[in-house]
Amino acid sequence: MAFEATKKEWSEIYSFFRLLSDGKINLGTIESKKDDACWPIAMIQREEHDGPRKYYIEDTQIRVVSETEEKLFVRDDFGTVADLILNAIKNSKEMNVESPEGVEEFLDSISIFDLEAKTDDRTDFSVAFWHPDAPLSGISIRSRLSTMTPLLDGGRSANLKFEQIGVKFSVPTVNKVNALPESIDEVAQKMMMIERLGGVLKYSDVADRVFRSNLLMIDLHFPRMLAEMLRIMHLDEVTRVSELTEIIKQLNPLKIKDELINKHGFYEFKVKQFLMALALGMRPAKIYNGVDSAIEGMIIVNGAGELLCYHKFAKKTFEDFLFYNTRFEKGAVEKDKYGFLERENGVYYFKLNAKIGLSKR
Repeated sequence: MAFEATKKEWSEIYSFFRLLSDGKINLGTIESKKDDACWPIAMIQREEHDGPRKYYIEDTQIRVVSETEEKLFVRDDFGTVADLILNAIKNSKEMNVESPEGVEEFLDSISIFDLEAKTDDRTDFSVAFWHPDAPLSGISIRSRLSTMTPLLDGGRSANLKFEQIGVKFSVPTVNKVNALPESIDEVAQKMMMIERLGGVLKYSDVADRVFRSNLLMIDLHFPRMLAEMLRIMHLDEVTRVSELTEIIKQLNPLKIKDELINKHGFYEFKVKQFLMALALGMRPAKIYNGVDSAIEGMIIVNGAGELLCYHKFAKKTFEDFLFYNTRFEKGAVEKDKYGFLERENGVYYFKLNAKIGLSKR
């Protein structure tokens, strides 16, 4: 019986095989389309069950070098199997996809047993562009053929706190707010109810000290700016990062000079800095010191199965792509512990959760 795997798992191995077959990749545009420019790929290093393996791309063969042996495989076979995987993903309406006929045998023949590489640095594999001895670029895969891993994966560490001021709420009033039924806009409903009852939600702090420090590395006022974006996202149902940044420019929550906003593009600059930090490895609960992680680039698999590369060496395009193609998402309220009034040292706080992912288009 053929085995099953998620579309996300199949997308990673599909990308890997497609690159080995093509020996090159097109750069992506800001609009998430294929640029005419492409970079040749000489070698890909991937973590396998028996340690790292290097896949050298030669004219008609793929030379696979492990710590113990060296083998040769027909290069065109990787393209054939990539096509089989892509068709299976596109033709399935389920999240789990059965292995197409012949694919399992091919995986066994090249001793690949994990569709997703097991790495500690969050890279999916590393690529040597142009020359096999070139420095390796750690790459992460995001596929629009499957559920995409967020840039900022929410979680309790990514909560921002708002102090409830104005009218002092009684315990029954707090319970009434917290008891609003589950719905797609329950957080916004609670925020509006607090306002109707005379309460005001004033930004206070980042709940997690590590995430607070990480945000302060972007700018000492960035946490307040992010909090305002989250507030607007819930109340006005605006999710795209670029649109929220435009609203923030008009509101100017940091009360900075017009020249800094309009001539220098302060708010856009800070948001792009933040998105690039996330794309290159910043995480809420891990100390960020401004040094990039092992991830240097991102490959987007679009709906047609085309691979688009965004790399920090093409920094402006990468930044602009992230700016115009990311959105705030709503994490699970219960799981991420936000969206209700809770008492802390005699003061009530209301938390909002920061989760950012790539748009699906």
